[in-house]
Amino acid sequence: MEKAFTSFLLTSLLLHYVMQQFHGNLPQEMAHLRQLNFLDVSFNSFRGEIPSRFGFLHQLQVLNLGNNSFNAHIPSSFSKISKLETLNMKYNSIEGQIPKVIGSLLNLRELNLRGNKLIGSIPLSLSNASRLETLEISHNSFLGNIPEGIGNLHNMKVLSIQYNQLTGSIPFTVFNISRIENIAFTMNSLSGSLPNGLCNGLPILKGLYLAGNKLHGRMPTSLSNCSQLQLLSSSENDLTGEIPKQIRNLVELEVLILGYNSFSGRLNMEIFNISGLRIIDLTFNNLSGSLPPNIGSILPNIEVLYLGNLTNLVGTIPHSISNCSKLTILEFSYNQLIGLIPNSLGYLTHLQYLNLGGNNLTSDSSLNFLTSLSNNRNLTVLYLYSNPLNGMLPASTGNLSTSLRKFYANSCKIKGRIPNEVGNISSLLDLDLSGNNLLGSIPTSIGPLPNCLGNVTSLREIHLGSNKLSSNIPPSIGNLQDLVVLDLSSNNMVGTLPLEIGNLKAVTLIYLDLYLTK
Repeated sequence: MEKAFTSFLLTSLLLHYVMQQFHGNLPQEMAHLRQLNFLDVSFNSFRGEIPSRFGFLHQLQVLNLGNNSFNAHIPSSFSKISKLETLNMKYNSIEGQIPKVIGSLLNLRELNLRGNKLIGSIPLSLSNASRLETLEISHNSFLGNIPEGIGNLHNMKVLSIQYNQLTGSIPFTVFNISRIENIAFTMNSLSGSLPNGLCNGLPILKGLYLAGNKLHGRMPTSLSNCSQLQLLSSSENDLTGEIPKQIRNLVELEVLILGYNSFSGRLNMEIFNISGLRIIDLTFNNLSGSLPPNIGSILPNIEVLYLGNLTNLVGTIPHSISNCSKLTILEFSYNQLIGLIPNSLGYLTHLQYLNLGGNNLTSDSSLNFLTSLSNNRNLTVLYLYSNPLNGMLPASTGNLSTSLRKFYANSCKIKGRIPNEVGNISSLLDLDLSGNNLLGSIPTSIGPLPNCLGNVTSLREIHLGSNKLSSNIPPSIGNLQDLVVLDLSSNNMVGTLPLEIGNLKAVTLIYLDLYLTK
């Protein structure tokens, strides 16, 4: 009875070693635990070599060494652990190549080597591990082609080889693994085109990650056959042609990232009328068109919308954008949008990032849209640069979110004075009002430079160059201890530089050219 109990303890040994504070080397003597079938020492601080004698643990089914600091090679003796089903060594500093003999582990279901320093090519022998369901070898330095035989692993559910240096084309056989749920090749140097029948053999595919490669050609219309697809990411390639209208049939789609390609044709937002779609990125494509008046009903659950740098996006921003009530990121920069910036943007109470820069948008003389944006209490980034706003900053600018970190309204033809209330934006890091028609003295009523900024000692960058400001620099400039950039160039400022400017220990750039001393 005692012997049986001891045996039970040994087979369950080290289950409690997860997320402990163990460090040092794993002793070779652990190989004496010949009945051990489960060994998990993940999330510790073990280092050095992985004991080669682990190859004698013939009963071992699960070996998890993940999230440690092992820095040697993968022992080829692992090939002797014939019952091994899970080999997890992610997030270490393991070097060298994957031993070819790993392919002889015929019971292996999961191989996770993510986040190491492995090099060389992916061994062809892996295609012999016919029961493999998860192959995760991302974030290493693998070279060469994806082995054609990978497509013969018919039990594969997750194939992830992201952030490596792979070249060549994607074997078409990969797209015939009917049980696969995630295919991920992000950030390699893969080339070639996608097969016309891309989704004809992938009935349960949920994620297709192809971003950051050198793929070209058209996006196959067979995409609609991946009826369970939830995420499609193929940005940063050279894909051409129209975005397939068949995308509208992907009723489970939540994330669509197609930015930084060469897609052309008309921007038809109707094809994105998918109830669960949360993220759309079409940035930097050759698309033309306008935003539909009913955009709020087309994208009711949208959270992130990137439509910047399109070839010919024209027209106005529809007021119905306010019905996209879940928006957190809205990016319309560098297009040809015209008309008034709608006050209805203020209804987007979850908005954190708003970029309308580089368009032809206007406003009334009081810039009332800024007043409406005071309702966006989560706003952290506001970019309005290079729009002909032709108005004066209202006092309500100071009611913008106290979470606001960046406020860029440079080259917007803003006139008048900087209101004192701007000083209420207490967490501001970067302020850029350069290239406008701001005039008068910098207000002296409260705080450090610019005095209207009150207690905004968090400021890292101040850009007020190329205006018509006329003032001196007060000694309180020295309070901005974290200031890195100060630009007051091309104004009509007067006086001498205060000695306190020497307190700006973090500053790296100061522009005071055309500063007039009297």
